[in-house]
Amino acid sequence: MHLDPSPIAAIATAPGRGGIGVVRVSGRDLAPLLEALFPGTTLTPRYATYLPFTDLDGSVIDQGLALYFKAPHSYTGQDVLELQGHGGPVVLQMLLARCIDAGQSIGVRLAQPGEFTQRAFLNDKLDLAQAEAVADLIEASTEAAVKSASQSLSGMFSKVVHELVEQVVQLRMLVEATLDFPEEEIDFLNKSDARGQLARIQQALRKVLEQASQGAILRDGLNVVLAGQPNVGKSSLLNALAGDDIAIVTPIAGTTRDKVVETIHIDGVPLNVIDTAGIREAMGEDTIDVVERIGIQRTWAEVSKADVIVHLMDAGRGPTREDELIVERFPPDVPVIRVWNKIDVSGHHPAIDIMQDATHIYVSAREHLGMDLLRTELLRIAGWQQTGESLYLARERHLLALKMAYDHLEQAAAHAEQTDQALDLFAEELRLTQDSLNSITGAFSSDDLLGVIFSRFCIGK
Repeated sequence: MHLDPSPIAAIATAPGRGGIGVVRVSGRDLAPLLEALFPGTTLTPRYATYLPFTDLDGSVIDQGLALYFKAPHSYTGQDVLELQGHGGPVVLQMLLARCIDAGQSIGVRLAQPGEFTQRAFLNDKLDLAQAEAVADLIEASTEAAVKSASQSLSGMFSKVVHELVEQVVQLRMLVEATLDFPEEEIDFLNKSDARGQLARIQQALRKVLEQASQGAILRDGLNVVLAGQPNVGKSSLLNALAGDDIAIVTPIAGTTRDKVVETIHIDGVPLNVIDTAGIREAMGEDTIDVVERIGIQRTWAEVSKADVIVHLMDAGRGPTREDELIVERFPPDVPVIRVWNKIDVSGHHPAIDIMQDATHIYVSAREHLGMDLLRTELLRIAGWQQTGESLYLARERHLLALKMAYDHLEQAAAHAEQTDQALDLFAEELRLTQDSLNSITGAFSSDDLLGVIFSRFCIGK
């Protein structure tokens, strides 16, 4: 990937006011900038120096700490200067402008989003998975997400991927060596235990995929859509799950006309709970006003994107033809929880019943009865397991790469069953497995992919 050699500068702290603010500069040689900013002063690398930050005319902008990191011992692998002053927006803008002005001779420019971390990646200070973990750590919304992001940033996820790659490479060497010397007529698959090696790699990859899938839940959360007829208690259920009055609740059917989204946390796992307009499938078009009709359309749009569907029904009146019509339109591959609400009126007790069609739970959203059963089931049906093992805060592209690698291993196993007749295909599937795994850490990644990843970082990181 092409690296613009120009030194870059940006405010590295979040927008707004704070006690401390940081302006960061990175480049191959910042000596001219240091002399222009602090004439006659020598900054000792990796030591904080307290001094005034002056403008071009010599007036003092602020006073604070200057930290200089000499390449390659820095975050980006280049020379890095950090000015730590007071966190006022105007002060920081003035310091940033001063750095750019003082660095004109070496071409200092404003940094693009994620460019500091991009340089760290390109200078081999971080691999791609670690670089992404930087952004994930910043955006983490729970303690569990912070811990998982830290694990990835420390290189644990990358280490596991590298170990898988090494195992695949070892097996590839055996296969391709056999292809290079076919006259030996050795029963390669049996004597080298190729099938056993392949099975062990598959088992290890399956475990990593499971842990990464759990980590993806921590990072992105689950989209839980509340669907059902009007006035069955969807908004009340949202409020009960959130522990606050998020949605308006009235006895009037059709109060909710548009989606209401609230992110809640259950055992540290974020759930994006989406309350939707009530569905009236059996009613004629002339009985539904245009606003409600649009709301119902949006309900189905959310249902189509759901990770979990919570289908609410009235426990007092039991299943209706309307409920059957709603169920028929649910996506077949999305988990569904049937929640029977209003048991405080119907006389049912809180309960969970796992049936062939779906899991049924009896609750009262108004009285907060049976809510723990629902919370537990939401986690279970989504595949969340508190195993105590390390989780990796995986992104969608990580999961796709791991799944693709696993698919190639399955193809390799199928070719292995054909003995030596399909060794060339066996070898090719192993190569594709290796490429998929390498794309996670950036050992094999396109420039377009790198551009998309780093463009989503915040400026200054």
